[in-house]
Amino acid sequence: MIKTEKLNAFRGKNKILHEIDFQAKAGEITTIVGPNGSGKTTFMKVLSGDLPYQGKIYFNGTDLKSMNHAQLALIRAVLPQSTSMSFPFLVREVVELGLSSGQNINEEQRMILPERALQKVDLQGYEPRYYQELSGGEQARVQLARVLCQIWEPVYHENPCWLLLDEPVASLDIHHQMIVMQIAQQFSRSGGGVLAILHDLNLAAHYSDKIVLLQQGKVIEEGTPKTVLTTENIRKVYQCNLTVGALPAQNVPFILPQSASY
Repeated sequence: MIKTEKLNAFRGKNKILHEIDFQAKAGEITTIVGPNGSGKTTFMKVLSGDLPYQGKIYFNGTDLKSMNHAQLALIRAVLPQSTSMSFPFLVREVVELGLSSGQNINEEQRMILPERALQKVDLQGYEPRYYQELSGGEQARVQLARVLCQIWEPVYHENPCWLLLDEPVASLDIHHQMIVMQIAQQFSRSGGGVLAILHDLNLAAHYSDKIVLLQQGKVIEEGTPKTVLTTENIRKVYQCNLTVGALPAQNVPFILPQSASY
């Protein structure tokens, strides 16, 4: 479980996150949604250990501040929004950045894992290509392969591992959006935990076990997709006119935007 207690975060003198009490369970996909500027990425960076904060954060019951980077790297992998890299890496070299000396894997696995990870994200055969020559969507999938190389097993030494994914489908076509979300679903169903930021509310409704709705650094609502993604909540937070219906076969919410204000 990832748990926060009275979590606050600042950018300079500006308070971005306000007293957030939060839980994400292993075995589930927890999705953070909210408009631009609501604090989603700051929240993810704080949970990743990349930004200072006030309050408490626990990974599997252990205080985040008591863990060093090597320990964190064994239980959580982070997919950031940005996919840019300054140096002319080959695709395989980028994926291998996810491997570390602390992982309990042998040399044969070190050779095989990057290939398996690329195959999983539908980039088999891309190993010898230069990363900078790929499209934005292909680069995003290479970065996901790197993340999977870092945390290949959803459970490590009987503790759940975590994928922290900041807008993992933002630059992808529909086919590859499905592939990425199915990877997340498979990881969670195998005992790991997934925390993702999504802007596509319909994708969030379909794949999430839990949704957290943020606005101005505060949790407005959290719970199942059906509980959180209501017409009232979305109109209030996103300031737009829309209708929330339900897919008859699954009783999953779907959102149909109508205009930008109401």
